[in-house]
Amino acid sequence: MCGILGVSVSGNDVPEIRVKQERFLDALKLISHRGPDAIGDYSSHDNSVRLGHTRLSILDLSASGNQPMLTQDCNFVIVFNGEIYNFKRLKSTLINLGYSFLSESDTEVILALYQEYGEKMLSMLDGIFAIAVYDVFQNEMIVARDGLGVKPLYYFTDENKFIFSSEVKAIEGLLADAELVLDMTSLNRYLSFQWCPGEGTPFKNIRKLNPGSFVKVKDGKITQKGSFYKLPIFTNIRKNDREDVNSIITDLTGHLRRSVHDQMIADAPLGAFLSGGLDSTSVVAFAKEIDPGIKCFTIDTRNEKNDGLTDDLPYAKRAAKYLNVPLEIVKIDSGSMVKNLEKMVWHLDEPLGDPAPLNVLYISQLAKEQGIKVLLSGAGGDDIFTGYRRHRAIASESLIQLLPDRLLSAIEIATGRLDSSVTSFRRLAKLFSGASLDENDRIVNYFRWISQKNLAGLYSDDFRAEVASVNAEQPMLEFLSEANSSASKLDKMLALEQRFFTTDHNLIYTDKMAMAAGVEVRVPLLARDLVRYAYTIPDKYKQRGSVGKWIFKKAMEPYLPSDIIYRSKTGFGAPLRGWLKFELLEVVNDLLSDRSLAARGLFNANSVRRLIALNFEGKIDASYTIFSLMCIEIWCRQHIDGLGYKS
Repeated sequence: MCGILGVSVSGNDVPEIRVKQERFLDALKLISHRGPDAIGDYSSHDNSVRLGHTRLSILDLSASGNQPMLTQDCNFVIVFNGEIYNFKRLKSTLINLGYSFLSESDTEVILALYQEYGEKMLSMLDGIFAIAVYDVFQNEMIVARDGLGVKPLYYFTDENKFIFSSEVKAIEGLLADAELVLDMTSLNRYLSFQWCPGEGTPFKNIRKLNPGSFVKVKDGKITQKGSFYKLPIFTNIRKNDREDVNSIITDLTGHLRRSVHDQMIADAPLGAFLSGGLDSTSVVAFAKEIDPGIKCFTIDTRNEKNDGLTDDLPYAKRAAKYLNVPLEIVKIDSGSMVKNLEKMVWHLDEPLGDPAPLNVLYISQLAKEQGIKVLLSGAGGDDIFTGYRRHRAIASESLIQLLPDRLLSAIEIATGRLDSSVTSFRRLAKLFSGASLDENDRIVNYFRWISQKNLAGLYSDDFRAEVASVNAEQPMLEFLSEANSSASKLDKMLALEQRFFTTDHNLIYTDKMAMAAGVEVRVPLLARDLVRYAYTIPDKYKQRGSVGKWIFKKAMEPYLPSDIIYRSKTGFGAPLRGWLKFELLEVVNDLLSDRSLAARGLFNANSVRRLIALNFEGKIDASYTIFSLMCIEIWCRQHIDGLGYKS
């Protein structure tokens, strides 16, 4: 919906650290793509607090919805990015309490809620959001992020100031070079998983605010930290073991329908992603009940079979025809990737090692050209109902764990030596990788893309020494340590999907790439009530033998054709493996040349050169690790070397 930026600094005793309005506005312009419809800023009477907002108008398109927004008595100020789906019900409650409103926006409702309930209002909000509310009288600010982390929110803090924003680049614009130091621990995590689990970013002093949490800030310092939402695995919610499966299917269908319908509120045109997979097609099927002609968008990546990807396009066309909805198709190839790789890294703010964000960018650009400001996405289905190969693997672990420890270790070593360029061998090695580890370590290990041992061989001596005592999995292991004692292995894995893989990877790139085009993406399958209900469904109805999402598939049988429901799983990606060996090889050799690597000082040039050669010869599959290295180098050129990005 928007971009937000804010600063709080110490009182009158340190006037030199205050941000001048001109510099603040320059930083705000760095995220103007997030809100091309309006831009505004607010300063406190002593300039110790500044708030900025770039608006993508979706609810109440008039100037009445512009931000920063003040209460009628001017005692509270808000900047807000997101959508509150239950704001009309909340507004009715507030009107009964005597509040009046000047706009039809959800922003004004949040302001009134904070006046009435303080931070307790955060748990009342059903939606996606990053919010900052400034209490002028108390000179105190609260900053919060929605429970699943759909909307990004970063912050910087030191002894004198607190800065927050929807994107890292705006915070950078308010800091001195000396305050921007590389975080080697986070870089190690980006390479380990392709994304960074937890609060880390590539900069030591810039962190992500955790989903479902808030901070209170006064005089440039954090005075309180708290949380208002926890995933179901940390609650006392019980599994629905007593109800028959048909009743569960009926209830699930109702939750799915409500989740989609609730998220279709908009005063601006709305469309949808449609890959032809179960998740996106289900969202469109229920959205069609509200908007029969909803415009849908898909991608043609011209997938190559040797990349292990299934071509989505025929299924997307089949789904659109069955549902009788218009379908727009974006075609991309390696040339598109080369052209937009730097743009992707710039807008992501983080060096995520995945080309899939470009698909979101291309679809969002086409949607915006056709007047669409909001897109519904099927993201999240795999993360609450199962669907990934690792879910099938974890479900079969009971058999694997019957093997003696010595035999497990031997199998782990043997499969680890298989030819990783062969898809089936690569997946077999992944299945047994970490088989001898303890339960939580083993579950987390499924998310690793490359072992720490193999990574360390790519690092420079300084990099290797700095991360030698750091456990890349630590944020996820700490997270699991607090889980409900009755949680199953599948419960734990799905909780990791929801808190880390979804938040720190899928949702980050979905938001950043869509907002780069001035489009908001909503994720009905991650609606608060649906996430809660999905947790109560017994494991046996989610992963049923080799069939993932079994209960979801049964629920959709009355609405979709079986070839859509039961089609093979594919990722929302691109044929990267083939491209890196041919079309992108010149780019690889530039970004990861001996000269470039030596100047950067992060990686061992000989080791990287050998990795590229072995990958090219087909002796190993290191495509995504190579791509991660490329993205880190691009990110460093943009943010460390100060080259930025010019379209």
